Amino acid sequence: MIRSIAIMIFAAAWIWTAAAEELPKADAILDKYVEVTGGKVAYKNIHSVTTTGTMEFVGKGIKATLTSYKAEPANSYNIIDIEGVGKFESGTNGGVAWDRNPLQGPRIKEGEEKAAALRDANVNAAWRELFKKAETAGSETIGDQLCYKVVLTPNEGRPETRYYNNKTNLLVRVTKTVKSPMGDIPAEISVSDYKKEGDILLPHKLQQKGLGQEYVVVLEKIEQNAEIPKGRFDLPDDIKALAEKSKAGGKTEPGK
Repeated sequence: MIRSIAIMIFAAAWIWTAAAEELPKADAILDKYVEVTGGKVAYKNIHSVTTTGTMEFVGKGIKATLTSYKAEPANSYNIIDIEGVGKFESGTNGGVAWDRNPLQGPRIKEGEEKAAALRDANVNAAWRELFKKAETAGSETIGDQLCYKVVLTPNEGRPETRYYNNKTNLLVRVTKTVKSPMGDIPAEISVSDYKKEGDILLPHKLQQKGLGQEYVVVLEKIEQNAEIPKGRFDLPDDIKALAEKSKAGGKTEPGK
């Protein structure tokens, strides 16, 4: 009896180990994603991206429009205009990351939050430039899709987990913890509706959950290398004043 149990345990361990060994390496999964969505050359040929779309808070009846501008090396300006609430702006320029909105006013991002904003502002950086480590952490079923689970550790900040369809190699979901003035926010972002824009295959629908909220973003237009209005990435005056205070070692909260 004991011998039979021992054999069963050994067999189960061998099967589990064999299955684990069959999982592709994380770098192979990430490189394959680049390949199936357009290839390294196509990504390197992108110097700017302009995106417009809509956003709806599920079950709240609240809608918004969004516009995003990004340009190399790491410049960005994003605006979300929420009905009945106002405009939520954020951006990066010259190594400064900022945001301002009707609820909190203007502020400068620092540390991990700043690093995430600058990372997100990149339009053509290879994943190896933004992350210092990538590991395959197993496989998991998302809906009806079997996905490879890849944990990426950025050069600064906490890891995020990405799920890639094991057949198409397209990104299906991202989970991460977002640092914010309200504290750490666990976020789950599902991506779908892939369409080709220029030479790149891109998702046009994002569903995000966090802090008990859920919203859906539909990207209606994605333009690559389109002309961006002059001064689009310039720091607003109130943000510029906070940035100067920060350089001088002062507090960067509004009114301080």
